[in-house]
Amino acid sequence: MTVRVGIVDDHQSVVLGIEVALGRDPACEVVGSAGTVAELLALGQDIDVTILDLRLADATHPGENVRALRAAGMRVLVLTAGDDPHAIRLAAGAGAVGVLQKAAPVETIAAAVVAATQDETVPSATWAAAIDGDPDLDSAGLSPREAEVLALYAAGEKTVRVARALGISEHTVIEHLRSIRTKYARDGRDAPTKVDLYRRAVEDGFLPAPRRRLR
Repeated sequence: MTVRVGIVDDHQSVVLGIEVALGRDPACEVVGSAGTVAELLALGQDIDVTILDLRLADATHPGENVRALRAAGMRVLVLTAGDDPHAIRLAAGAGAVGVLQKAAPVETIAAAVVAATQDETVPSATWAAAIDGDPDLDSAGLSPREAEVLALYAAGEKTVRVARALGISEHTVIEHLRSIRTKYARDGRDAPTKVDLYRRAVEDGFLPAPRRRLR
């Protein structure tokens, strides 16, 4: 199976470099690139994995960018030019599956893209160093797919609409929700109701905190 890849980076040289790197691997195909998340989503391409620059020129929030891409059914690998642990933690809390250095070898980039199609985190020393011991990150140990289900369901979607958005069966969504509730119970944060799941999703960064109304 060919992995359909999107790239969000406002430096054309970086985009071209990644396109060349992935073009050497028959398992990957770059189907769209843009300078912002909104522009990539506007292309309407069917994308499996998006490589997202952590710090874009439009000053958008890394976590919000990851959530927008995940809501469109994509897995997200974040891209960094250096040591930016705070931004990596924001992306991890929003459900990114790994981090790539812009200077990473061709083989590393392609392998990470293929691995990102699975439901587990793509390991790297940079990723581990940034998120290790961070108390604000998800401590329930949800998989990327479970995080996707939680974000959509807790935001108000019904199971059938979550299934349609993610391209899976409604039965699979229900099974994921059972697993999510089990993991939160094991973590000491029971979530028997949809309202409870919404609270957990906000606590763990899968959904933005509600804004307070001005009086």
